[in-house]
Amino acid sequence: MSIRLVSTLIMVSLVAPRTSLPALGQDLAKATTPTGLLAPQAVTSVAARLALLEGPAFDGRGNLFFSDIFANRIYRMTPGGVVSVLRADSGRTNGNTFDARGRLISCEGAEQGPGGRRRIVRTDLETGDVEVLTERYHGKRYNSPNDVVADAKGRVWFTDPYYGDDRSALEMDAEAVYRIDPDGTLTRVLSQPDIERPNGLALTPDGKTLYVVDSHARPGGNRKVWAFDVAADGGLGHRRLVFDFGRGRGGDGLRLDERGNLWVAAGITFPRHSGETADVPPGVYVLTPKGELLGRIPIPEDLCTNLAFGGPGRRTLFVTAGESIYRVPLAVSGYALYPPLEQVGPGEGPG
Repeated sequence: MSIRLVSTLIMVSLVAPRTSLPALGQDLAKATTPTGLLAPQAVTSVAARLALLEGPAFDGRGNLFFSDIFANRIYRMTPGGVVSVLRADSGRTNGNTFDARGRLISCEGAEQGPGGRRRIVRTDLETGDVEVLTERYHGKRYNSPNDVVADAKGRVWFTDPYYGDDRSALEMDAEAVYRIDPDGTLTRVLSQPDIERPNGLALTPDGKTLYVVDSHARPGGNRKVWAFDVAADGGLGHRRLVFDFGRGRGGDGLRLDERGNLWVAAGITFPRHSGETADVPPGVYVLTPKGELLGRIPIPEDLCTNLAFGGPGRRTLFVTAGESIYRVPLAVSGYALYPPLEQVGPGEGPG
């Protein structure tokens, strides 16, 4: 149907009578809206979203793994750009990361369609074995695990918010952050009132600071990035506000570079409900640990979801946004627990 529609439009444009042709060099960016042909107060909105890419993470061979929540799949993209399906039924996987041993850890959620398994799993990519790390807390199923990070001590940290409208199937009384210790011990480390709705998260290389995106869709909800002190035993201490995105769509995915700066995927062009505005344009926002805004990398999509550093020297930024993955050469290396930076090569300047 779409192919026929496109063909029809092209045919009309070729045969319709024209009184004049646009002048060479005309600045079409300054063309005004044909208000007389539009309905009163007409506003462009999104009619359908066909993909929602998320959870980018690199393995030790330079392959990029990422999720499409709508399609319920996890994909693998080689360094040469060849994309294949890793998992055809992903359980509505959202976030992904690698632990220090190169095993893929995934957040199987419960949003954007049926079939969500609401758990954290770990995949050995050499054998294909999938291990369930956790699927319940105190006997109750998770809301919709969203994002995940591993640390050098073998611990796994993940967020468990819920962004769906129908909350009838939820069993939890909180939207929280959890920690899984190497021996399997599970701890809820953060919940309300210290955070409203946790989303993306990242740990500093020394493991002493946990950054968490707090992004609630209600009118007036938090659109903030918090920093928490992490004790040696994994307990969280002092909370500090790093950045407040205000009324727009706040942060989603979060990563750190080797200088300690925060890189936050945020923003939207077409708000989806009354709790969102277009005040935060889509892009990657770069912040210092103290919350100074260093700048924004614009991303030409409706919304920006997540990011990862890859390529030689981890000097290329890869951004998931809507149905596309964008690539930006950098002059700084990004941080990741795995693979070690020496394994991906030093890199030479931007790229």
